[in-house]
Amino acid sequence: MSQAVTQHRKRRDPVHIALAVWGVLVFIFLFLPIIVMIAYSFNTGRLLASWEGFGFDSYLSAIDNPIIRGSVMTSIGAAVGAAIVSTFLGTLGGIALARSRVGSLSVLLATGLLGITLFTPEIVDAVSMLPWFVSLGTDAGIAPLNNGMVRLVIAHAVLSVAVVTFIVRARMQGLDASLEEAAADLYATPYRRFTQITLPVAAPAIWAGALMSFTLSLDNTIISSFIQVPGSTPWPVYIFSALRVGLRPEIAAVSTVMFLLTLFALFVVAMVLRRSDQSPEEIAKTLAAA
Repeated sequence: MSQAVTQHRKRRDPVHIALAVWGVLVFIFLFLPIIVMIAYSFNTGRLLASWEGFGFDSYLSAIDNPIIRGSVMTSIGAAVGAAIVSTFLGTLGGIALARSRVGSLSVLLATGLLGITLFTPEIVDAVSMLPWFVSLGTDAGIAPLNNGMVRLVIAHAVLSVAVVTFIVRARMQGLDASLEEAAADLYATPYRRFTQITLPVAAPAIWAGALMSFTLSLDNTIISSFIQVPGSTPWPVYIFSALRVGLRPEIAAVSTVMFLLTLFALFVVAMVLRRSDQSPEEIAKTLAAA
């Protein structure tokens, strides 16, 4: 019996080797452009593709450029604002959908509407949002909607709230209803049941949804280019406009910093999940969902 198993493993070894090689090639294909971008961020030349030497000139030049600083701060501010709004609304929506009766008309309608926001092309969303902001901000006189940061936060949150809702809903559907029933039998108020049972269970999904909202807002280009106002240009739109002139090493330098910022956000979420007694497998699943 053991000899047959050994022969079977030997026959499968070439397959395992081939899969391992294929996996390495896929990772190289995915990460090689990022590695090249990071390498060229240290280029001291005037153009990104023209390597002249190694140095930190591009990082210093990006810091000294007020336009670049403003666009980066606009992107980060919009991403944080969109993450807060979409996480709050998406958490409530995901819990509500998880507790509703499966197959009910309200659940189907809500799921369908949220699904539409995910599958609608961004160019369609951008074309529809622009006149909406103009009508409410200019014609109706709602002054906050004329603010570029407010527009970015609202538009990005509209796109990411569905993602948070579905992530939280998937997490909460596995919640044992007897936990809250037992807490109610012990005279726990609805508020204490929500804060001490529901939220801790949903915390991994909430963090994953917040991280997803942050990253979706950080690299949004199409909608941002439509609804932006002068003085509130996010970083992706700045890069898109810079393509007409020529990519400079400063763009690679700031993009490298944004990439490291995303990795730092992943690290923070992983640490929070680890302190909440999440196993390594559950942490990996949560980050993969994000």
